[in-house]
Amino acid sequence: MLSMVFILKKSFILLFSLMAMTVQAQTVIKGKVVDINDLPLVGASVSVKGTTLGTVTDTDGKFILKSPKTLKTTDKIVFSYLGYETEIVSYHGKNTEWIIRLNEKNVALNDVVVTALGIKRNERGLGYSTSKLDGNEIMRAVSSNWSQGLVGKVAGLSINSSGGPLGSTRIALRGDVSLNQGGNNALIVVDGVPMSAPMINTGNAQSASGEASIDFGNGFSDLNPEDIESIQILKGASATALYGSRAANGVIMVTTKNGNEQEKRLGVTFTSNTSIENVLMWPDYQYEFGQGQPSNIGPEGSVYEGQQYYSYGDFPDGSISGTSGTSSAYGPRFENQLFYQYDKGKQDRGDNATPWRAYKDNRKDLFRLGYTTTNSLAVSGKNDRGSLRASLTYMKNNWILPNTGFERVTATISGMQKVSRLLSVNYRTSYTWRQSDNLPALGYSSNSISYFLIFQNPNVNLDWYRPMWKKGEENVTQLQPFSKLIGNPYVTLYESLNPTEKHATISMISANLKLSNHFDFMVRSALQMEIDMREQHRPMSDVIYPKGYFKKQNIFNYELNSDILLTYHNSFLDGVTLNAAVGGNMMTSKLDMLSNAANGLITPGVYKLANAISAIEFNQKILNKRVNSVYFTANLAYKNKLFLDISGRNDWSSTLPERNNSFFYSSVSASVLFNEWFNMPREINLLKLRASWAQVGNDTDPYKTSRYYETTNFAGSVKLPTTLFNADFKPEISTNYEVGMDIRTFGNRLNVDFAYYYNRTKNQILDAPMDPTTGYSKATINSGTVQNMGFEVALNFIPVITNDFRWTSRVNWSKNKNKILSLSKSADENQLISKIGGASIIGRVGGTIGDIWGYKLKRTTDGQVIVDASGLPVTTDEIEYVGCAYPGWKAGWYNEFKYKNFTLGILLDGQHGGKIYSTTNAKLGIQGKSKATLNGRLPGTPLYISGDDSRLAQAGLLPMGGTYIIAPGVVANSDGSYTPNTKPVTAQVYYGEYYKVENVETNLFDASFLKIREVRLEYVFTKRQLRKTPLSSASIALYGRNLFCFTDYPVFDPETGALNGGNIVPGVEAGSLPTTRSMGVSLNVSF
Repeated sequence: MLSMVFILKKSFILLFSLMAMTVQAQTVIKGKVVDINDLPLVGASVSVKGTTLGTVTDTDGKFILKSPKTLKTTDKIVFSYLGYETEIVSYHGKNTEWIIRLNEKNVALNDVVVTALGIKRNERGLGYSTSKLDGNEIMRAVSSNWSQGLVGKVAGLSINSSGGPLGSTRIALRGDVSLNQGGNNALIVVDGVPMSAPMINTGNAQSASGEASIDFGNGFSDLNPEDIESIQILKGASATALYGSRAANGVIMVTTKNGNEQEKRLGVTFTSNTSIENVLMWPDYQYEFGQGQPSNIGPEGSVYEGQQYYSYGDFPDGSISGTSGTSSAYGPRFENQLFYQYDKGKQDRGDNATPWRAYKDNRKDLFRLGYTTTNSLAVSGKNDRGSLRASLTYMKNNWILPNTGFERVTATISGMQKVSRLLSVNYRTSYTWRQSDNLPALGYSSNSISYFLIFQNPNVNLDWYRPMWKKGEENVTQLQPFSKLIGNPYVTLYESLNPTEKHATISMISANLKLSNHFDFMVRSALQMEIDMREQHRPMSDVIYPKGYFKKQNIFNYELNSDILLTYHNSFLDGVTLNAAVGGNMMTSKLDMLSNAANGLITPGVYKLANAISAIEFNQKILNKRVNSVYFTANLAYKNKLFLDISGRNDWSSTLPERNNSFFYSSVSASVLFNEWFNMPREINLLKLRASWAQVGNDTDPYKTSRYYETTNFAGSVKLPTTLFNADFKPEISTNYEVGMDIRTFGNRLNVDFAYYYNRTKNQILDAPMDPTTGYSKATINSGTVQNMGFEVALNFIPVITNDFRWTSRVNWSKNKNKILSLSKSADENQLISKIGGASIIGRVGGTIGDIWGYKLKRTTDGQVIVDASGLPVTTDEIEYVGCAYPGWKAGWYNEFKYKNFTLGILLDGQHGGKIYSTTNAKLGIQGKSKATLNGRLPGTPLYISGDDSRLAQAGLLPMGGTYIIAPGVVANSDGSYTPNTKPVTAQVYYGEYYKVENVETNLFDASFLKIREVRLEYVFTKRQLRKTPLSSASIALYGRNLFCFTDYPVFDPETGALNGGNIVPGVEAGSLPTTRSMGVSLNVSF
């Protein structure tokens, strides 16, 4: 008993001792975090440095931090709050309430941005609008073209793509300023050096029997996104004037990595991205009715007497005519009836009748699941004397169409070296090799897959085309079971190839010399050079080239830019500082395109010029251009809160007439920080107002100032030019006004940037149509003035922030209004800008550069469609304005949620308004292959007429339901009155007239859309998780791009543009290919 009491006693003593030790081992810190005015800071972070221990302050700014171990005086307590300086305090061990005061910091005011000529400026001193994205934002959802990473993230930026593996883009900032389709692209600048970015395409967007458009890429599409450190978007003329004529439409400033971001050691980074791609959206195809026409009615005494039938080819006895030669789908409805159809084994009419059925995947099965892999290895190092980075990136794209895609290898070396205390050198050189065995043709051409997608009939099994060639006629006669006008899709994919191999290099070196405490001198030179070797293979029995065709193009393009810049910087009494610079630029460029073509081949499948059946067709295009420039800039600041900038530049361009080849333009901008001049409510951290005025000039393409003879298709011969030269035209001049406000509040948790701009461009340079009887088709003239005005709003805010969770949201919204103020008296009042199919882009005073014109339905004054005596809708006698390609507004909304080591980012973007004309919709409608043409053909639809309807008998028509339609509308009477139309016509005839290509109104659609553009879920490994590995950092992410699109547009993508020659034309779709949806995984590790 005594022993039991003794044991219990000892146990209680031990328990109380452990409890005492536990209490003694725990440290509790209580306190309050306030600002300099002793107001509480809600949600401030309090943590023990080097540990995961932490908490946040409550609504009174109070906190309780508990540590399970005893803290020592060597331990550091970290207090942080967004928009305030971080405070680190040593643990003092006193049992008193801590009072921590945090000072506001001006991080929002001191961001460094890269401006024109690569000059770095403090953001607080800028008098114009800019936007900045870091490289990670571009790579958030990886695309084959880095410029796609800009979409939805910058107010005022518009991007259109023609589609295809390379996905070349048209980038516009703050609307189109030029009546010349090729004069509206933003300038791409890499490390301070402008890039030549021509898009060279000799095909047309819509030409069924002509050369197809092919996207071979442009000068900037091959820029390696893994090498991008940041992108600065300069929008207004004040921001871009120092770059000269090519910057009239804004500048995309790309800064690449050079190892300076590396810590002072050698580091290795490996990044791998793999994504799969499929089709984002499909047109609304119908699979209710098959191939045929309403007139295919079985004759009396035949097996199909009095009913609609289908027959592949004629009956052997001649009693039934074949119906398989038409591209129309107005044949019998699919009801498993038996018809004689195509037999794949015989490559002819089947011996037995088979069930009449739809093959609903007979377009989709032509596509595959594409994939793209990108692996990048970068080695970088840094010390006190400089930095160095070398990278190698390999990308392989297998696009969604079989046998299409490309490979790309990019090698880059860049760095900075301090040669001495006064001299530093920056350098960068990159080499890109890009090769493709086949890039798909685009547009409405019989050599494009989009053409086949239009003409494919619902009852045709795609497998019937797989043999490619007729038996016994391999490589000579392609298998075309239904029409000689429709190419076999597998021959198009595997024989009608468009291979290319491109070698490109960009090299830049600059030296910066510190002459004194106030003067610096910079010299920089950069060379961009490309060699692109392209071919086009067309086999025997090609729809356009029945004897085969081979074309070889060698394109050599280079641009040399050299700059010198002398800068002066000084501070004076009373807080005045001055930074000034004067410099000059010499730019020389050359484009040499040599084309040779063999129209007709001796031996099938041998694609060499020596295999030509006749004389080689020869064509050469050489463009030389030189621009010399001098410029100056001066930045004045008073007490770092009032700023004034002025700049000027004079260009001498070789492409302008000698008497007008010199043009000067200037800019003035100012900004003031009101919060540093006046007392503001404590919630306002920054209130900046800015204003600017600027002019920028623009020249044109070479050889428009005097008569130059043009080469013909045959070597040694020339011809007179088709464009009348002009020895007296003037440079374009854009005048820009901008005012804006930047307000940042609540500890930088709510930031608003607002801008209003007005831009007017006069002396538009364009080639205007001429009367052919003059001997010229076009003439170069100055024609009129174009205005752009609009608003931009960027909103950044952080709704929630705690110790473990942070929600960041960014919204951008922009609205631009384009207007043509005047046109030259010598120009047509309807200035043709572009014409594709039935749609014309026409400029007219009071209209816009994006106005779409074409024929419309003729209507009464109250809007009813007028129908003629034959029962068909009537179109207008002349083309009229139908709609505008430009949207009412565009917006993007990005949300990022960070919880501990997880980050989820979601980008939505879209536009409201804008119109797009669709050739695909027109052709599908004419042929009865779109769901819209089921109206009147299916019971229950508004226009359906049943077989027992008395109106059919009255018109003497067969009692066949779903065959006839009475066009909605009215018929004009001789007295000027109207009566409702009562005349039935076949659905084929009605829709053929309603959707005809020239009827732009019925093929024009609202281009509004909302896209889930990007989604990325990333996990970043902690140092603790990696401590037993050789890795210094690691992350893994899942991402998606173009996941969903919500739109009323019935074809592939409302963002598409038609690739017509060297231009991407917005507002027009001409046989486009699908846009891709991609989903992938990304791995990033560093050693």
